[in-house]
Amino acid sequence: MFQHHLISLASKTIRSTSTMSASKYFSDTILTRSRVLSRRDVKGESHQKEKETGLTRTSTSSNQTDSVNPSTSSLASKINRKRSHIKIKVEYNKDEFNDSDCVPNHVKKEDVKELKSDLKHENITQNSDWEPNMWRDQLQNIVVMRKDRNAPVDTMGCDVISDCRASPEVYRYQVLLSLMLSSQTKDQITSAAMKKLREHGCTIENILSTSDKVLGELIYPVGFWRRKVEYIKKTSEILKTQYNGDIPSTIETICKLPGVGPKMAYLVMKCAWNQIEGIGVDTHVHRISNRLGWMKKTTKQPEDTRKALQDWLPREYWSDINHLMVGFGQQTCLPVNPKCSICLNKDICPYGKSQLRYSKKIKQKIKTEIKSEIKTEVKDEIKTEVKEEI
Repeated sequence: MFQHHLISLASKTIRSTSTMSASKYFSDTILTRSRVLSRRDVKGESHQKEKETGLTRTSTSSNQTDSVNPSTSSLASKINRKRSHIKIKVEYNKDEFNDSDCVPNHVKKEDVKELKSDLKHENITQNSDWEPNMWRDQLQNIVVMRKDRNAPVDTMGCDVISDCRASPEVYRYQVLLSLMLSSQTKDQITSAAMKKLREHGCTIENILSTSDKVLGELIYPVGFWRRKVEYIKKTSEILKTQYNGDIPSTIETICKLPGVGPKMAYLVMKCAWNQIEGIGVDTHVHRISNRLGWMKKTTKQPEDTRKALQDWLPREYWSDINHLMVGFGQQTCLPVNPKCSICLNKDICPYGKSQLRYSKKIKQKIKTEIKSEIKTEVKDEIKTEVKEEI
């Protein structure tokens, strides 16, 4: 009897718990079949149906079908769902597809082309908006330092050493020759060579009739004088046969001449033809522009410096910038041991600031060494005096 009573009590407790599990207050804590299947990653038709309907079954012992909160089953399915990226490939024929096909009927294709050109122009202008800090102040200081116009370029430039009293064709020819001789050569030597050529007769006909030996003696000791003899002879022949004894009038044709580069071509256009097509950048302009911080990025070649300068420097400064900076580089901003202490840009020039700081450190080091030497000498003298008294 006692055992039978215990069995009846156990059955009652099991029934009470099963009814409690089916109540709404405990719906969130039910361990449903869908959760067990989702944890085990079991794939089957029944599992997919349960995901779609949101209905689950309780344990088989209860033999009852209950409705379960759909949020629980959907949440379990979302956790275990694996996202897959879908790649879509679009194939089209390049010959058949064109930007103009996407233009509406009321818009003309010509207007679209004009719009594209305008956008390109806007991009170019945006790229050229950059300009260095305080460049106007730096340039004004260079103008003040060059007010005396007593640099070698002022008295021995290509336009000065050419014969301005000769015919225009001869004058232009002499300007071209003086620039060809000035490459890798100081102005003093170039001026002396041009003086000899003018005394000899610096015309196309006379130069062509002169032997290479005599021509070499006339231009010696300019840099690479043997090679320049060949360039002068070839250039003179081209001018005689192709340009009727005159020089070319465009940058492209001038650069095609033997021994002539972009820097010479732009200076020829300025001095011979009185046309400003660009900036003539030589070693002085290249060096000073980088020292002043006028380059967005440090340039290694003068041609790169020319392109960078022309991107931001207003065109009104192109005609004088070469003459100003060459004289400034010959007198103040020297290649070696520049005179930064007397330069007006010493407080606004990045290179000048670094040089002055370096020079101050050297001066302080020298002072300390002198003081230490003086102290040692004084001590030695005192010791000798004390020994003599003893």
